[in-house]
Amino acid sequence: MTIAAKYENGVFRPLEDVQIKEGTVVEVLVPADQDPAGKRGSIKDLPFYGIWKDRTDIGEGIEYVNKLRDNPRGEPMIDGLRLESPQ
Repeated sequence: MTIAAKYENGVFRPLEDVQIKEGTVVEVLVPADQDPAGKRGSIKDLPFYGIWKDRTDIGEGIEYVNKLRDNPRGEPMIDGLRLESPQ
């Protein structure tokens, strides 16, 4: 059984009704080194940050994303206009 509880003033208080006998000894497991909610580390700390830094076909990130949005299938274009394929 898992029971959510809040630690306040030296006492663990259940966040819901608990159906166990009064005086029962329980074991409390606390997650190790958990960051406070809402506080996040930098994206630069993630292991995959910078894996494309040596690619020459991407260039500036925002420019690359905009190109993908404008032409998601990578169809041939000249001056921002798609070329019609021969029918």
